[in-house]
Amino acid sequence: MKVIVTGGAGFIGSHICERYASEGHEVIAIDNLARSQMLAIPQEIQKLTFYNRDLLKRYTRIKLVEEDVRNLNSMQELLKNADLIFHTAGQVAVTTSITDPHLDFYINAVGTLNICEAARKNADNAPIIFCSTNKVYGDLNLPIIELPNKYAYNGIAGISEIYPREANCPYGCSKISAETILQSYFETYGLPTIRPRLSCIYGTRQLGCEDQAWVAHFTVSALTKKPITIYGDGKQVRDILFVSDLVRAFALLARESEKTKGEVFNIGGGKENSFSLLEMVELLEKLTLSKIKTKFSEWREGDQKIYVSDTSKINKTLDWKPTVSAQEGISKMVDWYRANLFS
Repeated sequence: MKVIVTGGAGFIGSHICERYASEGHEVIAIDNLARSQMLAIPQEIQKLTFYNRDLLKRYTRIKLVEEDVRNLNSMQELLKNADLIFHTAGQVAVTTSITDPHLDFYINAVGTLNICEAARKNADNAPIIFCSTNKVYGDLNLPIIELPNKYAYNGIAGISEIYPREANCPYGCSKISAETILQSYFETYGLPTIRPRLSCIYGTRQLGCEDQAWVAHFTVSALTKKPITIYGDGKQVRDILFVSDLVRAFALLARESEKTKGEVFNIGGGKENSFSLLEMVELLEKLTLSKIKTKFSEWREGDQKIYVSDTSKINKTLDWKPTVSAQEGISKMVDWYRANLFS
């Protein structure tokens, strides 16, 4: 197949590229290589900024194209005769969306419109798998319980796809807009679009910072003995999912596109892999055998007190569930950082 991966030199995108190239497919990775410009990558990991880009160059079946999804003409050319499209490119930080909502919307919503239009005109009914987010659910305002070191839902295990979309920040708004564009192209043109809503994805080759990829940020801080600033009380909870489990889910969504097209799917670690920030600090202290310094600051806009995915739909539809436990996955990430930061 000819497989397109937008954001191909990013964390999730590069893992998708690697999987499909290793299976013998032709992969075109599209990336503007702007992550380090858009997010404040900590100095201690800046040498890893282009690790994923350089990794892709080792594969003869991966062609890396430095281009931007906001360029419609380029997308129309690159998506010609595509068999499968993974749209992982995007503006990824809530904080950035608050400081520059126009940039956020232009990348996430208009960029998605460009991908859909390019696919409609130039690809032969190629499925499009999009990276959406749990932020499309907003605050939800569900009853929660405050425990000594975490928040918990009162009476439910997690959030399913039946809950309404509600943006509590520009990032959520741009992703809802992108989802609506994908849905409209499915309903109007029959374009097989699929909308996974991701919880917190983590794993090897991820570059975290205060504004995005919090598990990676906490891990690097623990290894480099940097203090962690916790915004809020630290009891806020997220479910986390190791990247290989996500890529496996994406591959199933693509393979079974006749079943999954036009649908939304929550994908995350679920209740079994959910942690508060305080619990994650405690786990990292055990795995790194080090004491982590923490300090607290004010809550940030758009920060949900709790989000945990209910993944029953994708489990029933595709027999998918996470296989990498949090302890195993974070151990792999710790080992990767040790091997690449301190070598």
